Amino acid sequence: MADQPWPKAGRLRTDRLTLEPLRVAHAAEMADVLNDPGLHTFTGGSPLTQAELRKRYESLAAGQSPQGHEVWLNWVVRRHDTGEVIGYVQATVERSGDDGSADLAWVIGTAHHRSGLATEATRAVAGWLEAQGVHKLTAHIHPDHRASMAVAGAIGLVDTGELDANGEAILRIAPSAS
Repeated sequence: MADQPWPKAGRLRTDRLTLEPLRVAHAAEMADVLNDPGLHTFTGGSPLTQAELRKRYESLAAGQSPQGHEVWLNWVVRRHDTGEVIGYVQATVERSGDDGSADLAWVIGTAHHRSGLATEATRAVAGWLEAQGVHKLTAHIHPDHRASMAVAGAIGLVDTGELDANGEAILRIAPSAS
């Protein structure tokens, strides 16, 4: 990965989902999905307005940090059967020696919880990252967020027993699982 260009998010497909690279235009659809205070129970904050989300997406659409040390890969998750946007998966990728490392995050709207769609979407991104030479995956999850902990476990992330500065559990892919 050290000699390769940064990966760019491409369209991904699973059995039930299409993951589309994030565009600013997605803000309108995503504002409705993310306008649920329940989604902020473990992450804090409150829902962003459509205008605030659009501004955030303008920043994310740049695709990398201002210093160029990390790349931001973001996908909007859309169901095949209904065509509706249901959430997102993101990966912040950094180079690490010969490998890349990525910190994963995901949010799926509450209407689609307990359906396996978060796992399906996150597994697709994790597999795509692996194919791009990104072998070190992490996630930071509130220790009481059982649903996200289950998604992390389903894609091979294990709790390290460490907490980050925000009190979130740090999960990493087991070396043999990559």
